[in-house]
Amino acid sequence: MNKFKMCLSLFATFFKIGAFTIGGGYAMLPLIQREVAEKRKWIEESTMFDIVAIAESTPGPIAINTATFVGTRAAGFWGAFAATFGTVLPSFLIISCLSFVLEKALQYEPVEFAFNGIRAGVIALIVKALWGMAKQCPKNLFSAVLVVAAFALDLFTGVNVLFIIFGGALIGLATALISKNSVDKEAKK
Repeated sequence: MNKFKMCLSLFATFFKIGAFTIGGGYAMLPLIQREVAEKRKWIEESTMFDIVAIAESTPGPIAINTATFVGTRAAGFWGAFAATFGTVLPSFLIISCLSFVLEKALQYEPVEFAFNGIRAGVIALIVKALWGMAKQCPKNLFSAVLVVAAFALDLFTGVNVLFIIFGGALIGLATALISKNSVDKEAKK
């Protein structure tokens, strides 16, 4: 597939995801994974987990960051532009249109009930994304303790989430280096 067609395909795919997903970036993740890793094979399944981790730790919305990274992997700079623009454009158009009618529509009880149902669906999509990421994580005592500690820090203290993420990255890096050094020492014996 030539680069122009790939960029059009990236735009169309991410436009569809952006237009038909309610609930923000975390709700988009399972759809992005299905479209780009399972269905279209633009990236490997294991690479999707890495992209989500990077997208989550960089500034900006996770869905836009994920689209940018996938687009870059698939077609370079213009692929990143097409995927990012495809993700953002539906929200921009929908919000622009809804801003005129939303205030009046929210006064009607059926609309309020519809939004309550949408919230429940969004929670289900977020839990599905969490479950998918949890399946990819290493399953050992150290990882479990790190997850519980990060969750507790976020829930019970005023520590900024960015510091928790940065601290987790440093702890993971230190653990990997210590593990590598001990393996190297054993190999030399």
